[in-house]
Amino acid sequence: MNRKDEFLKTQKILHLTTIGSKIPHVVPVWYLYSSKKIYIGTNTKTKKAQNIKKNNKVAFCVDVGVNSPIFGVMGHGNANIILENNKVKKIAKKILARYFKSLQNKSAVELLDNTDCIIEIIPEKFSIWSY
Repeated sequence: MNRKDEFLKTQKILHLTTIGSKIPHVVPVWYLYSSKKIYIGTNTKTKKAQNIKKNNKVAFCVDVGVNSPIFGVMGHGNANIILENNKVKKIAKKILARYFKSLQNKSAVELLDNTDCIIEIIPEKFSIWSY
């Protein structure tokens, strides 16, 4: 596995940029990087989901470090909204498992209950930096 893929699989916060009607919308999100795609659980009422319905072009950034080592990956691509309930819950559980010791955790249960869609990002281009 290359350094970019390993990095994206292990980090916890991705900054997602969607295109709003007048300005870009940037939000930190929990995510899963799998099979060269990025998955984000959310609710169809969120600004990011609403923006993607109107314009599926997105950008993203994951980075670490203030002092050496500094490493980051950013990119852009197309996003799809997955609405099929069984697929949404299956992917959402995988995402939440990265952040909670147990999916029985009260916050994990609430987040899973509130997740009614998955944003699937198919990256088109990556930029990587390391210092």
